[in-house]
Amino acid sequence: MELKSAHALSHNPTSATSAKDIKHKIGFLLQKPDPPQEQKALKEKEKEKVKAKVTVVNRVPLADIEKWKTSFNNLIKNEDGRKAFTSFLQSEYSQENIEFWEACEDFKQTSVDMMNVKARKIFERYVEADSPSEVNLDSATRELTRKNLEKSDASCFEEAQSKIFTLMEKDSYRRFLKSKLFQELSQPPLDNKPCSLEKKGKRHISELSQCLPSYA
Repeated sequence: MELKSAHALSHNPTSATSAKDIKHKIGFLLQKPDPPQEQKALKEKEKEKVKAKVTVVNRVPLADIEKWKTSFNNLIKNEDGRKAFTSFLQSEYSQENIEFWEACEDFKQTSVDMMNVKARKIFERYVEADSPSEVNLDSATRELTRKNLEKSDASCFEEAQSKIFTLMEKDSYRRFLKSKLFQELSQPPLDNKPCSLEKKGKRHISELSQCLPSYA
């Protein structure tokens, strides 16, 4: 009976095509993920992206934010200010500048026996031409920094760090102060109610839990 059915199908093009279509659909359905599981997986991926890209600043004193306006040094030396500025640079795809500056600050605290190794890593990542996160330095400063690798003391990246600091101060910092991000950070609490800390004579504190890149 089975042989006869198979023989009949082989002589009936329409039936054979239908059988192939059914087989294809069954195979597709078996391979297709369960919709709820697929949605859950997508949501998890989105959460991971947010965790990786988003910086959140909570409870930033408005007095500190006011200081950020007065000088770039006040901004970059403040931990919350540096986080906010970094998020702004990420939105402009120029975060390598602040990363290099931070790497130089960390390098100054490095033990003498580890300075040579760390100096070369910083140079190869940020200073060398066509490096993965190359910063914008003139050829003279780049060459001077290369020569400084021979001694690799705390002043090795002094000139290069100073140039990048000035670049950020004259360029990115000015745009940061005009950005939506900074405008949001400068706003008082949304409820406009005096907080309990104010009543005690302490500084006014802004409750901020927004994702910084969304305002840049």
